[in-house]
Amino acid sequence: MGKIAIVTDSNSGITQEQANALGITVIPMPFYINEIMYQEGITLTQEEFYERLKKDESISTSQPSPAEVCDLWDSLLQEYEEIVHIPMSSGLSASCENAMGLARDYEGKVVVVDNQRISVTLRQSIMDAIHLRDAGKSAGEIKEILEKEALEASIYITLETLKYLKKGGRITPAAAAIGTVLNLKPVLQIQGEKLDAYAKVRGKKQAKRTMVKAVQKDLEERFADYAKAGEMCLEIAYTGNKEEAEEFKKEIEEAFPGYEIHTEPLSLSVACHIGDGALAIACMKKVTV
Repeated sequence: MGKIAIVTDSNSGITQEQANALGITVIPMPFYINEIMYQEGITLTQEEFYERLKKDESISTSQPSPAEVCDLWDSLLQEYEEIVHIPMSSGLSASCENAMGLARDYEGKVVVVDNQRISVTLRQSIMDAIHLRDAGKSAGEIKEILEKEALEASIYITLETLKYLKKGGRITPAAAAIGTVLNLKPVLQIQGEKLDAYAKVRGKKQAKRTMVKAVQKDLEERFADYAKAGEMCLEIAYTGNKEEAEEFKKEIEEAFPGYEIHTEPLSLSVACHIGDGALAIACMKKVTV
């Protein structure tokens, strides 16, 4: 079996340091702040991003240029025979579709996986890809397995502020104002390619309870067979509020004994749309061979 390189982007939440340890490549996603370009994890740290966000500076997301992607692939193909490229969900960014277009010129040596994931669920896909590669699967087989199990995941997110939903046009200014006065906290969900509303509750405490119940329901119903077989994993993600996330982790460990809970910051591509202080919990199926 030929050598396979695994590539993702920083939407996975995997840092450059972690990527080096895992033996994979992470493309840093570009951001524009006041029309100046920064790269996540390279020229822009999480801390710097949230400082700029709090100052209401103009922030927009972007994606790597085709030339950057092709240069990376060309470099990797000098050492590897195949590349498995796993970007964020095609439903949330054009980077996946663009990569698929570029891969057509590589005569099957570059396989682009669209498995509808982002952040911690995308991170798990990378871990699954490493596992499959090490088990002797080809690049095509890895793509087939990951895409087949793409939707076997849920993310639930609650926000500290409605400001960024209002800014992005997801809720009206009037709804944001009423929500702020009443201390309403939305719980959002990502099922595959969409970020949708799940519930609206009073206060962060109730929002966390709602997310825990949502995951319990998933494990007892939608993912019941996988849970019984020990094939599910849980992850917590956050935007800038690490201490709160660690406290939430303790609650999750009590609610779901026997699960190892992984905690990571949410990718900045998500954070710029929901703001500082968000908490998320995800459950997803692990690939088994």
